[in-house]
Amino acid sequence: MIAKLTAVLMCALGFSLSALAADAPDFTVKKIGEGVYAAISPDRSQAGSNAGFIVGGAGVLVVDTFVDVAPAKELLAEIRKITNLPIRFVVNTHYHLDHTGGNAVFAEAGATILAHRNVRSWLRSENMKFFPDAKPEQKARVESLVLPDLVYTDAVDIYLGSRLLKVRYMLGHTGGDSVVVVPDANVVFGGDLIWQKHFPNLIDANTADWIKTLEKLQADHSSATFVSGHGDLATPEDVRKFHDYLVTLRNDVAKAQAQGKSGQELSDFVSAQIKEKYSDWGFQQFIPRNIQQTAAELKGEKKVPVAPTTSAVQELSPGLHSGSL
Repeated sequence: MIAKLTAVLMCALGFSLSALAADAPDFTVKKIGEGVYAAISPDRSQAGSNAGFIVGGAGVLVVDTFVDVAPAKELLAEIRKITNLPIRFVVNTHYHLDHTGGNAVFAEAGATILAHRNVRSWLRSENMKFFPDAKPEQKARVESLVLPDLVYTDAVDIYLGSRLLKVRYMLGHTGGDSVVVVPDANVVFGGDLIWQKHFPNLIDANTADWIKTLEKLQADHSSATFVSGHGDLATPEDVRKFHDYLVTLRNDVAKAQAQGKSGQELSDFVSAQIKEKYSDWGFQQFIPRNIQQTAAELKGEKKVPVAPTTSAVQELSPGLHSGSL
């Protein structure tokens, strides 16, 4: 039942599971620094996305929790092979199901779940758009997602003992995205702000803001190891290439629109150019949607989640927005 529901969730998010291998590993744990680990999920795995964790002197912080409880339990088991320190925090990098579906596992393990304030507001509402004709079990699945316990607006620093982790709000993918920076290891967990040789999900995106975010990440972390939301570990060069894809996409769509193209004609015209330039990228099925959604964005017709005007929960105090936990 869990595997079946996971497949439904992944299809709803736009990931093709036609070639899902029953025996495919959910993820591979890669050590990328002292006490810093990435959990890299191959395409079409049951995990659904990448995740990771950081071990400090006073506990563990987990970044994202996969698409469902089963791979999240596997991740917890992998953490326990490395350390018995308490799981103190989970950071949800954004609200999408493939990064938050295992929250319950870590909440039950005692972790405090932290995210940008919009994630708490959107987790059980915006995720329903992936199920336009939701069945009862799909609706129940979304309604049971474990919400963040703590939310922030711009920035928060977390100390695991003496180890500093910087959680920062950045624009682009959903309007509620966080990155987690590990300064002493020169590692950046980018969530879905970074896709490594994969076409992105643009359903909630503002690509103009996203391009600026990627430029800032490149400038501020020019030699870092980046943990992507999908794909493998990313280098600064991978981040540049992803940035260049978004620029190319916007430019190609704008040129087609200037020529009077729209609808399928525009999609076919731009798709031919994109496929030629990025023939080795994964998630090729995202290309038509990338084009259509960017065309709508450039025309000012794209619907994206709207940030709530008031928070339904008490936020971290002002001193902690750029302070510490």
